[in-house]
Amino acid sequence: MANVVSEGAAVSGTRTAPERAEAALDTLTAAPATPDRLRRVLEQALVLAGAAFVGVYTPGDDPSQLLLAESAGLPRTLYGLRDGYPATGGSPVAETHRTGHPVRLGPAELADCPEARRTPSPDFSVAVLPLGPAGAGCLLAVTERPGGFGPDDRACLELIARAVAVPVPAALAGDGGELPPDAFSLAMDSGRVEVGDDILRLFGLGRDAFDGRVETLLGRTVPEDLPALMSVVEADHMSIGDRELEFRILQPSGPPTWLRLRGRLLPGGEGRAARLVGTVADASTLRSDVTDVARVQRLAAALATAGTVKDVGKAVVAALRGPLQADRIALAELENDRLVVTVLDPPGPEAWPELWRSEWRTEWPDAPVRAMPTLAAALREGRARIWPAGSPLEPALAEVGPGGLAVLPLPAGGRMAGACLIGWDRPHDFGADERALLTACAGLTGQALLRAHAFDAEHELVGMLQRTLLPRRLPRLPGAVAVARYLPTTAGLEVGGDWYDVIPLADHHVALVIGDVQGHNAGAATLMGQMRTALRAYAAEGHAPDVVVAHANRLLLEMETDLFATCTYVDVDIEQGTAWVVRAGHLQPVLRHPDGTTEIVRAEGGPPLGVLGQADFPMTPLRLLPGTVIALTTDGLVESPDADIDVGMDRFAAELAAADPAHLGLAADALLTGARRADDVALLLMRYDGMAVRPLRESWTVWRVPEAVRHARRFTRRTLRGWDVPQDTLDTALLVVSELVTNALVHTDGQVRLDMSLINHRLRLAVADSSPRSPVKPPSIGWEATGGRGILLVEAVSAAWGTLPVSGGKQVWADLALAERPPRGSAPDG
Repeated sequence: MANVVSEGAAVSGTRTAPERAEAALDTLTAAPATPDRLRRVLEQALVLAGAAFVGVYTPGDDPSQLLLAESAGLPRTLYGLRDGYPATGGSPVAETHRTGHPVRLGPAELADCPEARRTPSPDFSVAVLPLGPAGAGCLLAVTERPGGFGPDDRACLELIARAVAVPVPAALAGDGGELPPDAFSLAMDSGRVEVGDDILRLFGLGRDAFDGRVETLLGRTVPEDLPALMSVVEADHMSIGDRELEFRILQPSGPPTWLRLRGRLLPGGEGRAARLVGTVADASTLRSDVTDVARVQRLAAALATAGTVKDVGKAVVAALRGPLQADRIALAELENDRLVVTVLDPPGPEAWPELWRSEWRTEWPDAPVRAMPTLAAALREGRARIWPAGSPLEPALAEVGPGGLAVLPLPAGGRMAGACLIGWDRPHDFGADERALLTACAGLTGQALLRAHAFDAEHELVGMLQRTLLPRRLPRLPGAVAVARYLPTTAGLEVGGDWYDVIPLADHHVALVIGDVQGHNAGAATLMGQMRTALRAYAAEGHAPDVVVAHANRLLLEMETDLFATCTYVDVDIEQGTAWVVRAGHLQPVLRHPDGTTEIVRAEGGPPLGVLGQADFPMTPLRLLPGTVIALTTDGLVESPDADIDVGMDRFAAELAAADPAHLGLAADALLTGARRADDVALLLMRYDGMAVRPLRESWTVWRVPEAVRHARRFTRRTLRGWDVPQDTLDTALLVVSELVTNALVHTDGQVRLDMSLINHRLRLAVADSSPRSPVKPPSIGWEATGGRGILLVEAVSAAWGTLPVSGGKQVWADLALAERPPRGSAPDG
């Protein structure tokens, strides 16, 4: 290893970090003033001082407020920082501004701050430096390095604070001066924009033809580039600081033209809206001026939005491989003693060493660290290492970068999260400041990996919670098929309140339920689970649809929650092909008729659940023909910020008409294609096919008269003879009816009803009464007992028996199996 050249040797004799900062700042401040000079000054803190965020706070139009004038690095919201602070308040920003003295806070002090927030790193430190005498504002820097800012880091920050030039050119600030030809100023509240003549020329507009609306300019953008551009010009997605991106505009003929936008958001003051100011230029005429600082800034911006480990790897590859002209990059995580690779570029096995190929596991390889002792040493030291071409390394590393290899340990949260390997095939000339670039990138990547793991873990927890609260599978239905889909929102990690359910009921009824609880948090998810359980319980009790929803409304009111819920409940009678719809503030059902036409059901509705105690929930009848599809959804599928919900419902109905009802799962997937995912989406479809064999049914109201049992037996005999039930089964049925009716008359009050049904050689006899108490089977009967034998007799002669809750009471039922008889006219066996 004597010939191994570390990065320290490669840059020995070079200037210290403060000396490099001083030279860079002298160059920046000596150049003519540009709109992005302040940002470029602040970016020096990212590379040379190890800052993760740096910002400048200065007095605004109202001297009592300190406003964030410019920032660089990760989003301020990760550290609980505001856009502004009261100048007389107790914040570190206000204290440094008033006194002119620096303030440094470590993790312990920050934990006691009222605005302290949990961050992925336990080593989260802040330094606040004055921008001159008291009252001139301050520079705030954040680092996640263990131990905070070191002496060299603080020296760099002091140089940067002295070099900060806060005032914005009056023309760009929109203070009434004339805009430069390539500059613009956009009012974020109204969308009115002032632009220079060069910008109008680039967009192909004359001064007289331009109406001052930003939409006019956006309309000339290539559609694929519009979302990225909108993310810059929409205030809801921005924080104070620099914005830079390239986009294309359409031309009357020929290919689109690339433009580069550079700007920053200026905070609004009292009575003044925030504004986006900057420049737009023809990207094809701009020289390549991507500095190391700019690379770090772009990587920081990309990592700030990287949600998963894969996203982190893609951001690192995009930020480093091309600019450094590297031939391969590997990002690997350290798990125990193995290096588990999460991103390889190029991805093919043939581009990587033999050891890596032998350890390939499906998509990526994982290799033992002990097989690469040089890498293991670099991870222990925790410092970036650079080996030029010809360095004697073990084959597993030498083949990664025969022309030069850089290994970046990725520290995060006081431990080593992994490593990034960058290799070149041809001899690479490592610049003196390249170590600073790589070190800064390693720190940002390590912290991003830690955040991504937290994101992945929370995302998995959220998904598990959602899967637990929703039905694991839908039941099989006689004469119908149901499918459901659920898509969680991609706007965040919090679980939503959308739910669906399919509830089989007695007599071949089924309840279709879909609903949405207000909010996207654990409280909404918990309430969603409670409401789904409550509706299922009320439905199983046999209540009418309007009573089920009314009971759920009363329950939600009694829970004393601030949340409300919407719901659509459809009770379908599969035997008769009818349904009843009840709505509680939710979307209408949509029907797809057998001829392919669709109909948005105009069902009268009641208020959302949990709003009014005395609320009516009217029922709307439906008639279903075989082949009809009932579609229920939540507003996440049909509502969007740029279209009315009625437009979304019409679109949903049109897409349902185009779907194939024969493959209901594929139809559901097609309906979800293109969902905006800004909100949860639940979708429930049921195709009504009709029953191949409809049951025979009859009912008899049992009057409380002395001859009640005899009348019930007579009705049973007459009905079963009409159904051609064999005599032996008829005798058994008369015994069961006698016992069940007698029990109901003796042990309950109120109305008693006898129901009989016959389907598929199975006869069901059921007696309903007004008592919720189920009959109790006695454990034993003595010779002297005068009662209690009825249920034992029913159990002895029945294939099965049981009880079901019905509205206000119960139903005791018994099933008798009928022997299948040969068709009339056929000869018996034997």
